[in-house]
Amino acid sequence: MMNFPYQYQASVTANQVGEVILHSEGLADIASAAPKDFGGPGDRWSPETLLVAALGDCYILTFRAVATAMKINWVAIECNVQGTLARVEGKTRFTEFVMHIQLKVPAEADEDRTRLVLQKAEAGCFVSNSLSAQIRFESEILSE
Repeated sequence: MMNFPYQYQASVTANQVGEVILHSEGLADIASAAPKDFGGPGDRWSPETLLVAALGDCYILTFRAVATAMKINWVAIECNVQGTLARVEGKTRFTEFVMHIQLKVPAEADEDRTRLVLQKAEAGCFVSNSLSAQIRFESEILSE
């Protein structure tokens, strides 16, 4: 691992109407639009859905790294994230995220060590560590 800090860059462009294009060097562009709640078409990624997805993505990538370091065998993981956007003190902001994590493990998996990996991933997820909203993690371990 290299030394911190890391920097990331993205460019975002738009015309007066239509999609907003998100671009970062070496990656496929993403077309974004306002969600239906804010008058958008509802058929594109929006800033709201991108943030919610980034939280789940970061958790899973952190889980993978921790599980590899701890030599934990697992089969599959799914993270469903729900974000609540509300008006607080005159500002619109996310107030809560609920993360439902479902982890499938082999029948012989050590449940205590597996729970420890889930907890370490929770503590190490830098996206969740960067947000001021309340984040609730709910995890379920399923044996195959």
